[in-house]
Amino acid sequence: MPDDREASTPVPANGATPHDPIAVRRHSSVESLAEHAVRSTPWVRLEAAVASARGQRRRTNEDWHSPLGGRLPLFVVADGVGGGAMAARASRELVAQVHAALEHRRIDAEAIRGALLDADREVGRSIAHHTQASGAATVALCAGLGRSLERWLIGWVGDCRVYRIGVAFDASAELLTVDDTYRALREVPPPGGSSDDPARMVGNGAVLDPNVKAIALGRGEMLALCSDGVHKHVGPEELARVLRGSAPLARRCWRVVALARARGSTDDATVLVVHRARRPPLFASVALGLLAFAGAIAALAAALMVMQ
Repeated sequence: MPDDREASTPVPANGATPHDPIAVRRHSSVESLAEHAVRSTPWVRLEAAVASARGQRRRTNEDWHSPLGGRLPLFVVADGVGGGAMAARASRELVAQVHAALEHRRIDAEAIRGALLDADREVGRSIAHHTQASGAATVALCAGLGRSLERWLIGWVGDCRVYRIGVAFDASAELLTVDDTYRALREVPPPGGSSDDPARMVGNGAVLDPNVKAIALGRGEMLALCSDGVHKHVGPEELARVLRGSAPLARRCWRVVALARARGSTDDATVLVVHRARRPPLFASVALGLLAFAGAIAALAAALMVMQ
């Protein structure tokens, strides 16, 4: 699909840019970064942004996410489970494995399931080369289909979530996923565990049938991929309210993470947002105008031939 991608741009966690004097104080123990990219085609303008912050008790951020400037509209958020370097390794390798599996093939539901199952094996094998300790990750992803990106596939394992934010000003975010927790699956957690812990993760061999769902995304609507460091502390009403704001999308993402922190989140926190623009960019209108003009010329030429 031909496109005109703007470079993925890192933005300071406080949302400020060299031309933006606004500054927000950040906690000295939290390493944070927001990122932004735009994909424009004659059919659609897709804006993506992400903000991620290391938990206050972590040495490294165990969340990971897709680079935003990729060739395909494919976006992944992974949350390492188990603590330490192996959790961080699991989330990074999971994202890399999914992209490697899907970048050069037709994306459909079976391709996504296969990519997640392959990642489960490869992440487990990689961690086993380094330690006998466990390491795994939960994940949520979305992939746009077709030229207009009206159709999307979402996939998930564990308790990372995907929300859809509509254009109605007062509507809350719509949860599109169902957490793979012991409670939801009606399974007994291990000793010392909670019924609300994820029962399915990528990397420990427990994934049998990854969740995949087809959804529609209208113009002006957004998809938000969240790790549990965000969604356990920011409700769907607040999520929609912040993301519908007028600030640049990267700054809105950071405000979601900051709100989670203000509500008591000490875990790694990541939110990745994809916005399908309400209107096509200017050059799309020009392209449509040129097509209409060409059609008119062809019709005129046909009429002249008939007259002759």
